Amino acid sequence: MNLQQLEYITALDKTRHFVRAAELCGVTQPTLSSMIQKLEDELGCRIFDRSVHPIEPTVAGKLILQHAQVILFHVKQLNENVLAQKGELSGSLSLAIIPTVVPYLLPKFISHFRKDYPDVSLKVSEMQTETIIRKLHSAEIDMAILATPLEDPKILEVPLYYERFIAYISPKEPIYEKQELCPHELPLEHLWILEEGHCLRNQVLNFCESKSFTSAVEAGSIDTLVKIVDENNGYTVIPELHIELLSEEQKQNLREIVRPEATREISLVIRHDYVREGLMNAVAKCVKEIIPAHMLDTRLKKFAIKL
Repeated sequence: MNLQQLEYITALDKTRHFVRAAELCGVTQPTLSSMIQKLEDELGCRIFDRSVHPIEPTVAGKLILQHAQVILFHVKQLNENVLAQKGELSGSLSLAIIPTVVPYLLPKFISHFRKDYPDVSLKVSEMQTETIIRKLHSAEIDMAILATPLEDPKILEVPLYYERFIAYISPKEPIYEKQELCPHELPLEHLWILEEGHCLRNQVLNFCESKSFTSAVEAGSIDTLVKIVDENNGYTVIPELHIELLSEEQKQNLREIVRPEATREISLVIRHDYVREGLMNAVAKCVKEIIPAHMLDTRLKKFAIKL
């Protein structure tokens, strides 16, 4: 067994096609097939079921692929950590961000990161929290930016900033006349909300003290929720950073949520065995350049991240 074989099986798992996997690895298809066959013979089991199309991992193969992904993750960290010890920030970074943070962070983050760290190959993906957690566990991504706490012992959380929730209300709603709103004053029957899978949905329902909720329409983005309110009345709840995307007229529809103030914590998260401290600080530095200072975690303002 060697690292090359592990790279081949993970490429085949990703593409589910021998020719495309060979192209991805820069080898011929017979070479890739032969090396995978040798690995299967050595382990005494089939990693892939070739009788189905597209091919897919066997039950045993899924477990082998999980271990292979983690091993390759550690090898990559070892190589890149050596460069870091030499004072070089290079290599690759796979970063995931939840959909309700992406619009406010990602466009500027890309330009800041590319300018400051041109030798790092950056790949950013938009993912929901459940997918992020799964891909962190399997070492398919390096780090992520999402709402915390996760309460997962295998994941380390570094708070970046804290964001208030604001009510966006149609002028035709009775609660529009109030300048401030308590969570218990928000009528669930008039609430427009994100669809299942978004952590912000659960956070909104939590501070509205609702254990269950059904709606005729559940949207996939904050921007869509705002447009629904504009056209259909009712209200929604938006994160603070969305305010700058509103028109001056729309900003008149905003109301503070108080007693208690509704907020969310946004953190940079990694596996507990992640070692690339330099890259974590590079990501944090870019975030600090984008997010307003009053929202940043106090520790992040003063200190570098230490693993």
